Amino acid sequence: MSMPSRMPEPYGHNGSANLADILERVLDKGIVIAGDIRINLLDIELLTIKLRLIVASVDKAKEMGIDWWEDDPALSSRAHRGELARENRELRDRLAELERASPQESPKEETS
Repeated sequence: MSMPSRMPEPYGHNGSANLADILERVLDKGIVIAGDIRINLLDIELLTIKLRLIVASVDKAKEMGIDWWEDDPALSSRAHRGELARENRELRDRLAELERASPQESPKEETS
């Protein structure tokens, strides 16, 4: 058995897409990979794992309505600002509710 003396031609030499072109297309269009893993024993389902993977650019993901990273404090500094604003709103609402529940007495005037 003889081995070829030269390496195979890289993709893109005969008009095929190279890796960068493929990656650009995938990120531009997006790709979804879905699968389920089920483990059964005598028709009794023991375990089900559902896997979903979406590979897309940020712009394409936003077009599809996927933007969970914007609200995740570990991934976005804007999420911290939103969280603080929400907490501030909740505290103001609670304070207003407490003030309505127990109105403060007006200070008594002292007569001399």
